[in-house]
Amino acid sequence: MILAVAIALGVYLVRPQESDDAGAAPSSSAAPVGNVYEDQRRAGVQRLLDRWAAAIRSGNTAALTQLVDPRAAPEFLEAEVRRAQNLSGVPISDWGFEIGDEPDVTIAPDVADRLGASDVWAPPVYLRYAIAGPDAAPTRKPVGLTVARHGDDWKLVSDTDEPTRPTWRGPWDFAPMIAVTVPTGNGKSSVVLGHPEQRAQVDKLAAEVRDAVPAVTSLWGPNWAQSVLVIATSSHDEFVDLAGSDHSGSEVAAVAVSDAVAPGATTATGQRVVFSPDAAERLTDATRRSVLRHEMTHVATRASTVDGSPMWMLEGFADYSGYRNSGIPFQQIAPEVTQFARANGPPNSLPADSAFGADDDRAKIAYELGWSACAYIAATFGEPKLVELYKRLAKGPVDDAGVDAAMRDVIQLGKTDFVARWGGWVATQVR
Repeated sequence: MILAVAIALGVYLVRPQESDDAGAAPSSSAAPVGNVYEDQRRAGVQRLLDRWAAAIRSGNTAALTQLVDPRAAPEFLEAEVRRAQNLSGVPISDWGFEIGDEPDVTIAPDVADRLGASDVWAPPVYLRYAIAGPDAAPTRKPVGLTVARHGDDWKLVSDTDEPTRPTWRGPWDFAPMIAVTVPTGNGKSSVVLGHPEQRAQVDKLAAEVRDAVPAVTSLWGPNWAQSVLVIATSSHDEFVDLAGSDHSGSEVAAVAVSDAVAPGATTATGQRVVFSPDAAERLTDATRRSVLRHEMTHVATRASTVDGSPMWMLEGFADYSGYRNSGIPFQQIAPEVTQFARANGPPNSLPADSAFGADDDRAKIAYELGWSACAYIAATFGEPKLVELYKRLAKGPVDDAGVDAAMRDVIQLGKTDFVARWGGWVATQVR
């Protein structure tokens, strides 16, 4: 039952990777704050950040050596040199550092003495970067940076000393990178990133991406980027840093992440599909295809989706997209529902949101029920109606009356009648 594996591996809802302001652009780092000392301090550090970004992007390790404080921990410079070298194979279209507007972090007085510095500062810094192809606009990630002043020069001290503002790590912080750029139609291109030892997995994902983008577009429509960044991770720590601690369980094969979407926005930044380190061994060709298309559907729908919307629709729609046109029968896609319905009769309610996050078989059944509800809508009323209902129900939390009203408007069935007819359809599929 190969498709049971895909569900059991935990393919979950798109969520912001960072806090709600992680994707928000900080104001211009050169903007004056109205205090001569602070303005000069800010301008001096921004010049340092610009030189830091240029050195990393160009792989200029000699310049990096000049930018790091001579009394900084040697591990910091070593990590910066590795990052610059690892980035050489990544198609970066933007890379820079910006100072945000959040409050400063207080630095202990003895730090300046230890560094022999006249000033030490831990400003709110963001890494701004974009990957050519998938990123129409850059994403911004936090950097817990400490810098020190020596005379007129500022130097980099650490990006790990400030625990209250932890530093985001990209895949290039873990190992050298390989990248495959994939044309995905309409003049767009997608990118698959991984590490050299993952060449076989990266090539398989790239081959799937080529067809997955137009497949998702044919269901959802053209109003999305039609391009995606897929990352194959090689360690648990890398996966957690890129996917978030919410998705650190051993069952998770892949997850789609993005920056927070501002109300009314039509696009989302920082969208990535991140595969776990053991996905290559655990996924078959069929499950790799379904998982990738599931997560890419979350990418396509992200700007139209508000967190808290009914999970049976969000996850069911993504699963429907993942298995669409696969030719795989109902019993293989939904083995848990098949077994339950044969023993106890068809489902008589839609799965609760809480079931999707359960650590037991309730999550498997919830995903299968969500998929089957969406498959029934598509089979009975057509895919355009399924897409329309998704857009109606994906606007945020909605009660039973709201679900009932949306269903009556879109498919001319109230919720009670829908559940009864869906249950009857499931019964015919499991015979």
